Amino acid sequence: MIPAEWSNYRRDEDGELLGYLVPRGDGFVPVTVFGYPLAGPSTISDAERVLDSMGLGYLADDWFLDVDGSWFRVRLSEASPELLRVAIVDYGFTGEIGKRFELSVPVDGRLRMDLPS
Repeated sequence: MIPAEWSNYRRDEDGELLGYLVPRGDGFVPVTVFGYPLAGPSTISDAERVLDSMGLGYLADDWFLDVDGSWFRVRLSEASPELLRVAIVDYGFTGEIGKRFELSVPVDGRLRMDLPS
C-alpha cells in the first residue's frame, strides 16, 4: 500500500496518476504508481519533470525480477497503487514462460528497471 505521506502526481491534461513524489531529506524522489524510484532526490520541480517526461511509458517497458537469486526479464501485467503483477518473458527461466508473480506495493529490491551490475 502506498504510504499516506507520498503525494500523488497527476498529468495536467487528463488527471491520470503518473506516480508519486516521495519526501526524502530536503528533496523529493519521483516514483512509479507502484513505488519504484525513477530518480534520486531532487527539487520538487525536477522530480515532477521526471514523471512528466516518463509519463506511463514505464508500464510498457521490460523489467527484471529476482527469482531465487537469479534475474529474469518480466513484463508488467497489472500495476496499481495496491498491487503489481508481472509475468516472466525470459526464455532463460527454467519454469513456465508467462508465469505470474504478485508483488507488494511499494515494490522492494526484487524488481528493477535494469539488471544489477
